[in-house]
Amino acid sequence: MNFPQRVNIKEVGPRDGLQNEAEMVPTDAKIEWINLLSETGASYIEISSFVHPKWIPQLKDATAVAKQIKRNPDITYAALVPNEKGLERALAVDLDEVCLFLSASETHNKNNINKSIEETYPILERVSGEAKRADKQLRGYVSTVFGCPYEGRIEIDKVISICDRLFNMGVDEISIGDTIGVADPAQVDEVLTKLLNYFPKEKLAMHFHDTRGTALANVLVSLTHGITNFDSAVGGLGGCPYAKGASGNLATDDLLYMLHRMGIETGMDIDKVIDSALYIENYVNHLSSHQMKIINSER
Repeated sequence: MNFPQRVNIKEVGPRDGLQNEAEMVPTDAKIEWINLLSETGASYIEISSFVHPKWIPQLKDATAVAKQIKRNPDITYAALVPNEKGLERALAVDLDEVCLFLSASETHNKNNINKSIEETYPILERVSGEAKRADKQLRGYVSTVFGCPYEGRIEIDKVISICDRLFNMGVDEISIGDTIGVADPAQVDEVLTKLLNYFPKEKLAMHFHDTRGTALANVLVSLTHGITNFDSAVGGLGGCPYAKGASGNLATDDLLYMLHRMGIETGMDIDKVIDSALYIENYVNHLSSHQMKIINSER
């Protein structure tokens, strides 16, 4: 099988990993965790989200976190931005990348941001325009691509249309999301076969959740299509507050174990990633990665 020689891992734990946590993680702990992640060899860390605190209370300290972390010039520090107000906050702390988001499911999009997909486009266009004028990198998330908790299976033509709109706005990369972890390898193969007829593989990233234990299998299929960008979260943290049934993200430590065993380079140190997982486990005591289960069983 032909696999890429190197893969880029986008660490989303500080945002997607924590956003669903009911018990507040102290700001100082988030800062220290991100600083530990910055020492793992990571090239990308999504540190928080500039949404209204009412919607995601866990991330209300986004500005404080962004101001106080130790930044490595070799790392892209990013955050989710829902609208122009969020962008204003992100620009004020000079983040490297702005992440836009919408859903391929009409119902999920309305539950998530209280707008239809068509109503969301003008907002994203304004945000993307301002972000580009500020010389920021731009990323787009398309969620529920492989299935929605409200609508079930999503038509791939709808996903293609949304991606096309985002790329026309100037988005540099689109993350294709399996928000509730329903995707299987055959479906990933089908979706990527169609998406890659329209968009270059270098412009796509895959974002898998491991709800049903298929995330690594889905990564393997993605690799055979030449995909080299993957989102993951240390320890398998994560979930979506607006997608019932969504569980943890693909675990960074499990992904590293598989890729390194396959001889695929990532530039990351798995031991340091596990150290960062052990740190955040003091505040979020339910890490689900296989690596952490092994470590905890040996204690």
